[in-house]
Amino acid sequence: MNPGTNPTATAMSAGLQRGWIEFRQTVTSVGEMMGWLWIPVAALIVMYAVGGAPVAGTNVSLGAQAVPGIIGMNLVFTGLMGLAMGITTDRDDGTLLRARATPNGIVGYLTGKVAGKAAMTVALLVIVLVPAGLMFDGLRIGEPVAWLTLGWVLVLGLLATLPMGAVLGAMFSNAQNLGFLALLIFGLTGISGVFYPLTAMPEWLQWVAQVFPVYWLGLGMRSALLPDAFSAVEIGGSWRHLEMLGVLGAWAVLGLLLAPVLLRRMARRQSGSVVEERRRQVQQYS
Repeated sequence: MNPGTNPTATAMSAGLQRGWIEFRQTVTSVGEMMGWLWIPVAALIVMYAVGGAPVAGTNVSLGAQAVPGIIGMNLVFTGLMGLAMGITTDRDDGTLLRARATPNGIVGYLTGKVAGKAAMTVALLVIVLVPAGLMFDGLRIGEPVAWLTLGWVLVLGLLATLPMGAVLGAMFSNAQNLGFLALLIFGLTGISGVFYPLTAMPEWLQWVAQVFPVYWLGLGMRSALLPDAFSAVEIGGSWRHLEMLGVLGAWAVLGLLLAPVLLRRMARRQSGSVVEERRRQVQQYS
């Protein structure tokens, strides 16, 4: 079948174009970029100031050890939080209702949102990683194998976070309530070995951290960017790529199963009166 006559393919193509437009608008807006970059930049500055001491048993500084975890944290925050916020905002202002009114509009809408946030996540990774390579010694950013590992971990991370971002966007009643989600991500960051090896945490916290994607994305980024000898300070003394594939893959499958169901339900509930009521609530609390 000619893709040009396939309504779904046409909607997805339009969605990709929309995602590129949204991405381009974001990266050319100083205000929006500052909003996305201030957390990882602040974390890099703090680690540069206090992270000069080497991690016990290695010649890698605490600051360099934290860089991959900061990148993993930012991937979770941008992919999951960014997509959830975008969906709830578009639901409140009527964008989702307008998409529903066009043939295959929801397919095109979601394609654009996912593509835009995926591109934004990759761009932020590069923007953060380049200065980090200049600030901290010990990062393997000049080795091709490091970029290969970084690539598949990034793809797996996007699969694990973007569908769950859509799920959460469909579940939360409005964008203001997503503040709870941001606090949860920050809390998980604190116990997920981002700023200090997870093995230094109490054992029960280690088990909690290993349930969620933040730890595994940080581990995957460390396996790409840090010397292989550094795996000795990780749980089990290895990078545990198979376990990483299992946990992140499970999150990806869960998100891909739940997202279509919840998004279809959310779209069915949209109407002009519902959008007007949401606008009134936003104005009331703004």
